[in-house]
Amino acid sequence: MKINELKSGMNNVDIKAKITELTEPREIMTKFGTVTTLTEATLEDDSGSIKLVLWGKQSEGIEKNQEVEITGGFTKEFRDELQVGIGRNGSIKSI
Repeated sequence: MKINELKSGMNNVDIKAKITELTEPREIMTKFGTVTTLTEATLEDDSGSIKLVLWGKQSEGIEKNQEVEITGGFTKEFRDELQVGIGRNGSIKSI
C-alpha cells in the first residue's frame, strides 16, 4: 500500500517506506495513567509522507534513513493530522 492511499480509520495496514525524520523518545503519561515512551517519525515513499507514532519498545533499532516494513498497522487522525500506528499484533522491521 502507498502512503497516498491511507485514510483515517484503516486497520491491518501493510506499508514499506523510508524513515526521513525521527525524534528522540520522550516519556509521556497515557490516557490510562501509565508512563511510556513516545517516538515520532516521518515515513516517506514515492507517493507522499505521513507521521508514524511508535510506543514503548517499538522504536528500538529504528534509525533515520532506514527502509522499513510495517505490518498490522492502523491509521487515525490526531490533532487534524493523519498518522500511522502499529497495533498490538503489528510489527515494524528494517528491510
